[in-house]
Amino acid sequence: MGYARKVGWVTAGLVIGAGACYCIYRLTRGRKQNKEKMAEGGSGDVDDVGDCPGARYNDWSDDDDESSENKGIVWYPPWARIGTEAGTRARARARARATRARRAVQKRASPNSDDTILSPQELQKVLCLVEMSEKPYILEAALIALGNNAAYAFNRDIIRDLGGLPIVAKILNTRDPIVKEKALIVLNNLSVNAENQRRLKIYMNQVCDDTITSRLNSSVQLAGLRLLTNMTVTNEYQHMLANSISDFFRLFSAGNEETKFQVLKLLLNLAENPAMARELLRAQVPSSLGSLFNKKENKEVILKLLVIFENINDNFKWEENEPTQNQFSEGSLFFFLKEFQVCADKILGIESHHDFLVKVKVGKFMAKLAERMFPKSQE
Repeated sequence: MGYARKVGWVTAGLVIGAGACYCIYRLTRGRKQNKEKMAEGGSGDVDDVGDCPGARYNDWSDDDDESSENKGIVWYPPWARIGTEAGTRARARARARATRARRAVQKRASPNSDDTILSPQELQKVLCLVEMSEKPYILEAALIALGNNAAYAFNRDIIRDLGGLPIVAKILNTRDPIVKEKALIVLNNLSVNAENQRRLKIYMNQVCDDTITSRLNSSVQLAGLRLLTNMTVTNEYQHMLANSISDFFRLFSAGNEETKFQVLKLLLNLAENPAMARELLRAQVPSSLGSLFNKKENKEVILKLLVIFENINDNFKWEENEPTQNQFSEGSLFFFLKEFQVCADKILGIESHHDFLVKVKVGKFMAKLAERMFPKSQE
C-alpha cells in the first residue's frame, strides 16, 4: 500500500509539473511578439519599454538564465524540496526544463504564429492569474499574453465577456510602472471596440490623472496618452477630458518629441469636434508655446499644431460668441490666437528660419484667423 501511494504521488507531481511548464511556456512566449503588436493599440512597431535603457525585457536572451525572475517561475516537484541528492537532481532537471522552454520560446516565437492565440478557457486562466497574483513578473507575463490576444478583434469581445475589463483596470492602482504600463497597453488594445469603450469610460479620469502626474516622457505616460487618444476617436467621451486640456498643453510644451506627437494626436481628436472648440479656447497654455514657432522645431510638430488651430478656428462661431469672448481669461488659447500675429510675423519675416511649407501654412492660417476672428477690422 505504501509503495502504491508513493507511485501515486510521483504520477500526480509529474502531471502538475507538465501543466505548470506548459502554462509558463504559453504565457511567456508572448514577450517577443509584444514588440510587434502591443504598442500603438496593437499595430505599432516596437514595445515602448524598448525606449528606455535598462528595460526589463531582453527577449529572453541567454544573459539572464540565472536571473531571479527566471528562478521565480521554475516549478519544483514536492520531493525536490528535501535536502537530499535526489532532490538536488530533481531541482536541476526542473531548471533544465524551464531553460529549454524559454529557449524554445525565443527560437520559435513568431508574430504570426497561431500558438499565441489563446482559447477562451486559456484566457480565463490568464485573467485568473492577473486577478489573484501579486508577483510583478507573473502579472507582467499575463498582461503581455492578454495584450497580444487583445490585438485580435474577436478576442476583445471574449475578454470583455469573461469580465476582463475591470480585472485589468484594477492593475492601474499598482505602483510598479512596468506592470501599470502593460495594463494600459492591454486596455488600449481592448478600447478599439465600441462596447469596450462604453465600459472603460469610468476609468478615463483615473487614466487621465495618472498620465498627467506620471514622470515626464515615461513609458507609462505614453501608454496613457495612447489609451486616451483611442478613447477620443469618437466625440462621445471627449467632454470627460475638458478639465485636463491645459495639462495636455503643458505636456506638449515640456515633453520630448515622442510625447509631443502623442499629445498632438489627442488634441487633434478634440479639435475636430465643434462641441470642444470652446473648451480648447478656454484652456490655459504655457507661454513657451509661442516659442515653438521661433526656433527650429520639428516641422511636422508645427504643421500638426497648425492643423489643430485651423480646426478650432473653423469650428468656433466667432461672430455668434463675440458677446461672451470676455469670458476667456488671459493666458488662454483664445488670447494666444489673438496674439498669434506676432509669431506669424517672426516666421514670415525670417527667411532662413523655417522651410517654405511652414511659411505657406502659417500665412494661410493667419489669413483665415484674421477673417474669422477680426471680421470688423477688415471692413
